[in-house]
Amino acid sequence: MNPALPFKFALPTALFVLVVPLTNAFPQPAGTWTQAAPAPTPRTEVAVAVLDGKIYVVGGFRRIGNTTRVEVYDPVTDRWSEAAPLPEARHHAGIGTVEGKLYVVGGFHGNFSWTPQNTVYEYDPKADRWTEKQPMPTARGGLGVGVHNGILYAVGGYADGNNTGANEGYDPVPNLWKKLAPLPTPRDHLAVSVVGNTLYAIGGRIKSSYSNNLNTHEAYDVLNNRWVPKAPLPTARSGIASAVLEGRIFVFGGESPDGTFNQNEAYDPKTDSWTRMASMPTARHGLGADAIGDKIHVLSGGTSPGGSFSDAHEVFGLK
Repeated sequence: MNPALPFKFALPTALFVLVVPLTNAFPQPAGTWTQAAPAPTPRTEVAVAVLDGKIYVVGGFRRIGNTTRVEVYDPVTDRWSEAAPLPEARHHAGIGTVEGKLYVVGGFHGNFSWTPQNTVYEYDPKADRWTEKQPMPTARGGLGVGVHNGILYAVGGYADGNNTGANEGYDPVPNLWKKLAPLPTPRDHLAVSVVGNTLYAIGGRIKSSYSNNLNTHEAYDVLNNRWVPKAPLPTARSGIASAVLEGRIFVFGGESPDGTFNQNEAYDPKTDSWTRMASMPTARHGLGADAIGDKIHVLSGGTSPGGSFSDAHEVFGLK
């Protein structure tokens, strides 16, 4: 026996390493993104809604200031056209559709001095014409709008240095507004979506400062005129957009002093929980979003905080 080796060792003849693919260990967020025809006019702080299977991008800022421009996207042909312009330029406005008509609510007028508005403009696509309707009780911009059973709800916003918790419902048939239970946390640049009989007010900021972003999430029971808190938005942000797909609310983008967000986070009202989804290809704020079929179209917005513009048109799907 070799005195240097008092014991016998069985030396391995090969070394085996188990490698687990990262894609299995860390599943990628769900969903996919594709590109669609870019918007004709680079803009930010737009209002976006679907009407009769087409997407309307209304108002906002472009490089020469706020605009009356209205552009319409047809997903069947992947082409853009132009509709009658808004009667007056608006940015940070709310938007919704009721019974085949498009409604643009509130917003700001002016390039440098932002003047809050209470105007309501109705667009008839058959006549390609805008009509001014009964003004909103509370003038404001940076508000959120949701629609439930033919009633348009205008929630939150900013006016003259202060936030408002105004929650006002508009019925186009008698052309009348009604004041409702106020938003518990007054804020602006929030996202609003409706699922079932509940309106969800998500995120936003205090006094129009993206240094004061919120993850606040409050739900309005439309039938009982009552607000309740919900699971907070995972990423506090403002200047965001939301859309509903397969019963979930998807919240896109936003801005902060550190830059713009590419976050895409989905809320499930059934479980009161959030899920991180596939990130937007282009981080931006002041964007708009709405769903057609099984896709969400995410349009325009600034790629850097503050005054920036894009013609981005990215489409999100779960399949």
